[in-house]
Amino acid sequence: MSEYRIEKDSMGELQVPAEAAYGAQTQRAVENFPISGVTMPESFIKALGLVKQACANANHQLGALHENHRRAISSICDDIIEGKLMQQFPLDVFQTGSATSTNMNANEVIARLASLQAKDEIHPNDHVNMSQSSNDVIPTTIHVSAVIECHRNLLPAINHLISVIEEKAESVGSIVTTGRTHLMDAMPVSLGQELSGWASQLKSALYHIERTLPEIQQLAIGGTAVGTGINADAAFGGLVAEQLSSSTGLSFSVASNRFAALSSQDAAVALSGQLKTLATALMKISNDLRWMNSGPLAGIGEIALPALQPGSSIMPGKVNPVIPEATAMVCAQVIGNDVTITIAGQSGNFQLNVMLPVVAHNLLQSIEILSSSSRLLADKAIAGFTVNEENINAALAKNPILVTALNTVIGYELGAKIAKTAYAEGRAVIDVAEEMSDLSRDELKKLLDPEKLIEGGN
Repeated sequence: MSEYRIEKDSMGELQVPAEAAYGAQTQRAVENFPISGVTMPESFIKALGLVKQACANANHQLGALHENHRRAISSICDDIIEGKLMQQFPLDVFQTGSATSTNMNANEVIARLASLQAKDEIHPNDHVNMSQSSNDVIPTTIHVSAVIECHRNLLPAINHLISVIEEKAESVGSIVTTGRTHLMDAMPVSLGQELSGWASQLKSALYHIERTLPEIQQLAIGGTAVGTGINADAAFGGLVAEQLSSSTGLSFSVASNRFAALSSQDAAVALSGQLKTLATALMKISNDLRWMNSGPLAGIGEIALPALQPGSSIMPGKVNPVIPEATAMVCAQVIGNDVTITIAGQSGNFQLNVMLPVVAHNLLQSIEILSSSSRLLADKAIAGFTVNEENINAALAKNPILVTALNTVIGYELGAKIAKTAYAEGRAVIDVAEEMSDLSRDELKKLLDPEKLIEGGN
């Protein structure tokens, strides 16, 4: 048997692998864009299946598509949605800026397999792509895939991380430790207060992501080629949005202005900006964990993160903070992705943005890796770390900044002398203050009690 078959499109004939369900236009794109080997995200392809299925159902409702064709198209879309046909989507992310190649890839795969199932000719353009253009299908699919991934993965992951942090804060919250500003010793805080800061950052990030999603839930579908809706029934876009809402359990609607929906990616840029903010918060939390865990002897050594794997190929017994390190790299990637999406968002020329594939790739990658790393940070770092109270108490007793609590009684100048003396001699502040001030030991104990010092106003 031949390894190839001959397919043709408007540009002529060419060879297509015999086992491929796609046709000539996909094969041309395979040959034209051997750039990165990175294909469109699986979540995007699955969402594209949802969009094509919704379009077929809408066209049938409008009386434009036969039931036999609708049923066959919908059946093949089910296979795409379930991830059964991913090998039929080989195209590189770096392709034509409208992702027409990926849209036609889906049209060709669905048409060929649906034709076999229906035992009738189903055309990739006339039937599968009916009432559509790549120019509204691809922006729609970016939005649908991002909304699905946020609701199914990212939002639950952030909530889980917040919950784990708050549970940990309850269990270690009463432990008072040395605060640090500029990486230098500062006034005491409790671990509960420290962790509450992390949780608050994440709650803020969660809130702003949720506030951004309604814009992403507005779809370009029905705008077809340039936003005017040429070749589509006026009711088509609304019916597709209804179908997608029904199939996903999420609320979608038609964009209030389809010219903006085709020519810009402002909503994706806004969501990416909120993902960057989340990444910034996760970077801060990860670095705090790394510093707190540093040592175990020559570092801060306040906590011990779970030992997950050997940390060195040459130094026996070394264990590293691998989960916070991995999370920090995820954050760096997400921040870089946001830069790419921002540049891509500027690439709307008249009626079409021409960097849609790279928007899809970067946005969905950011959502995916933030979701995974948030859960890992919760379950493999924060939930299981232990507190070294001996180290914490030893450092706290010698912290010269505790003298700040005496300012209102002895004044700043004398306080500074006590702090410098305590630090220079490696002695506890209370001992030096007793020698250099008129305060009794009992008075100093009350004034310098770390647990009372963390109760001051903000």
